[in-house]
Amino acid sequence: MSVLDPSRLDAVELPTTDEEIWRYSRIGDLDLARFTPSTHDVEVDGDAGALVDASGAAPLFDDRPDVFATLNAELGAGIAVTVPPGSVVDEPIVITHSIPGGGALTAPRLVIDAGADSEVTVVERFRSAGGGAALTLPVLHVRVGQAARVRYLAVNELNDEVWSIGHQQAESGRDSDLLLATVALGGDYARVRTEARSVGRGASTRQVALYFADGDQMHDFRVIQSHVAPHTNSDLLFKGAVQDHAASVYTGLIEIGEEARGTAAYQTNRTLTLSDGAWAESVPNLDIRTNDVKCSHASTVGPIDEDQRFYLESRGVMPEVAERLVVLGFFDEVISQLPSKGFADELRRRVADKLDIGTGDAR
Repeated sequence: MSVLDPSRLDAVELPTTDEEIWRYSRIGDLDLARFTPSTHDVEVDGDAGALVDASGAAPLFDDRPDVFATLNAELGAGIAVTVPPGSVVDEPIVITHSIPGGGALTAPRLVIDAGADSEVTVVERFRSAGGGAALTLPVLHVRVGQAARVRYLAVNELNDEVWSIGHQQAESGRDSDLLLATVALGGDYARVRTEARSVGRGASTRQVALYFADGDQMHDFRVIQSHVAPHTNSDLLFKGAVQDHAASVYTGLIEIGEEARGTAAYQTNRTLTLSDGAWAESVPNLDIRTNDVKCSHASTVGPIDEDQRFYLESRGVMPEVAERLVVLGFFDEVISQLPSKGFADELRRRVADKLDIGTGDAR
């Protein structure tokens, strides 16, 4: 695995919040000089067989939407998951990245190439290998062949000193079915930019995310649902919570091109603010360039529904328990759609743990 020349970082021009795609972000706080390019350990489990190539041969799409995706490409290594046409991988492939601390800069890369009429589930976990600050720049590229079924889940379990700035791109072929799922619990500043393109007639894409930020964490999601071909479908559901002095940002764009007639596209973002010092931004957008489409977007930011809390407390449930039950119920709609069902119980426990250690003044 090649490592980027540290002198290359001196020439990097970082984006600013003047750019709409970086609005509300904390990009102005990033100091690249604090970090040194490094390698990291990767473990692959599951029914992988000959499907996984961890030697570094993971060709990327040509598009480089920002300097961080470019830095990832320059590191020159990654993992490729290739599923032959007609193959069904019964067990999830689990890829775990152990991100070192101590000022390390890492760039995990995963390319999933699913052949026609194939099926695969991939879970990618990002964990800290130790304490201390770090910067990681993960990239995911997914090609979904005709009538293929791909399920992908990213899980952020990094420590609260790590910055993660990720980029995901997916291209879905004719009559394919793609699920992109994210669980974001860790990191100091954790950002994911996702571009899901439906390029084949009848392609269907779902995106779901669960995020929970506490302390001074910030979770930042930028999502583009792009429809190129006719009679395609996309559905997005992102649910999050912020407490203490944490923050979250969601900006979503549905793009429907001139040839994408008969398309249906939906996006929903809902965020709970559990403390007076927490804040969230939610900005849904539509760009529709043809007729005969169905589109909608919904966005809410606010505290727990007092009627739900009152209902539980009136039946003898303690206030702190009532809040935990409401939040867990709020997230269950996302948890039920995650591709790795065995992760659900662990996830509920992790969310409950965050509620127990919250230090802000609960509403």
